[in-house]
Amino acid sequence: MQSNPAGIRYRATHTTRYLYAATVSQCQSEVRLTPRSLPWQTLVQSRIQTTPEPASVERHKDYFGNEVTTFSIIETHDRFTTVATSLVHVAERTPPTGMDVPWEVVRDELAAHARPETLEAYEFVLPSPFVTRDATLAAYAAVSFTPGRPLGDACDDLSRRIHTDFKYEKKVTGVDTPLLDVFRSRRGVCQDFSHVMIGALRSIGLAARYVSGYLRSGAAYLGAEASHAWVAVFVPGGGWLDLDPTNDVRPGTGHLTLGWGRDYGDVAPVKGIALGGGQQVVEVEVRVEPADYEPLQK
Repeated sequence: MQSNPAGIRYRATHTTRYLYAATVSQCQSEVRLTPRSLPWQTLVQSRIQTTPEPASVERHKDYFGNEVTTFSIIETHDRFTTVATSLVHVAERTPPTGMDVPWEVVRDELAAHARPETLEAYEFVLPSPFVTRDATLAAYAAVSFTPGRPLGDACDDLSRRIHTDFKYEKKVTGVDTPLLDVFRSRRGVCQDFSHVMIGALRSIGLAARYVSGYLRSGAAYLGAEASHAWVAVFVPGGGWLDLDPTNDVRPGTGHLTLGWGRDYGDVAPVKGIALGGGQQVVEVEVRVEPADYEPLQK
């Protein structure tokens, strides 16, 4: 394997299996499983395969610029498998400038949204289907966002507190679990912790978006071997600062970015609809490992 001091090349494999209790006559699946190309992340190659093979495949970019692939399966089946494989080169990130500005200055700039970048970011201050703005969340954020505190320091502190105050526990929440229920129970997974942090930030007037991605397999991270999620906070003049409250880190070469949106609903890795099938079992497996420089086989 060749080494690259400027970063790491990974092979990411995301497998989703649907096992149906009865025959499905046809189905349509929409996936966001193609990593984005970013200043620190280069998509070398990507492919998505399904079993059964699709009758049609369509690709487009959504409102947020994420790559979306839609499959239509029109033959009868009792199981459906999607395998997305990507080669991605991830380098170290340069922290955005402007994080030493008092957080209230950033809040006020967003509220004024007088410049194109703050106007564009302002939609991430507003509530979204899975993330409410609430006085309880604002009070939780206020412990970190004390008067005059630099934005970067306050965001790091909020991320650290969520990591400390909340217990990572699978199967205690679902996609439809209300955010304030998660906040009160202090339990959940990366999706929940990201929603809590986004809700807290938006409740004090800051712009925060939900980031979907993967973690390097085998690393000492909570949430590896599955889809992962974290948060990005808008920094005027600098871009976006990513924070992973589940692991209390700023994402680096161990995090691969798939896409982003207002909340989970905008960037669900896989969703679809099937005619028939009855009850179903869904199995998901994710592997992200350093890769050699051999291209993906066709």
